[in-house]
Amino acid sequence: MNLYDITVTDRKGNPVTLSQYKGKTLLIVNTATGCGFTPQYEGLEALYRKYRNQGFEILDFPCNQFGHQAPGTEEEIHQFCTMNYEVSFPQFAKIEVNGSSESPLYSYLKSQQSGILGSNIKWNFTKFLVDKNGSVTKRYAPTDKPEKLEKDILALL
Repeated sequence: MNLYDITVTDRKGNPVTLSQYKGKTLLIVNTATGCGFTPQYEGLEALYRKYRNQGFEILDFPCNQFGHQAPGTEEEIHQFCTMNYEVSFPQFAKIEVNGSSESPLYSYLKSQQSGILGSNIKWNFTKFLVDKNGSVTKRYAPTDKPEKLEKDILALL
């Protein structure tokens, strides 16, 4: 199995195969709208606008597993993100990133890059950088601001 074999659900409930992202550099992030890290949407959007024309995509997966900080519907989350942070990168349906109901995407990502304290996702805004061939090259902590990732993103573009 590889990243491109995985199918996820977009925010409108439609299946999306990740194979459509072959040849692109990806930043995959579990997010929340009511989190102390929520302002990172601003930095994520800045990176996306700067590099999207060079084959860079951010895939946003809202997650309500940590402190119930993404309580709304997919549409409410989308409205919040577009109104407050002008988010234009793809947003997907809410997922779980740990436990028996975790998304196959996150099972795969965690199998490729463990965190400092093990493979489980510790909080919202954990980020995974994926190269154009679908290899997970780096995992970042929620405290790592998007601006700090720019050098690594550039190296893969």
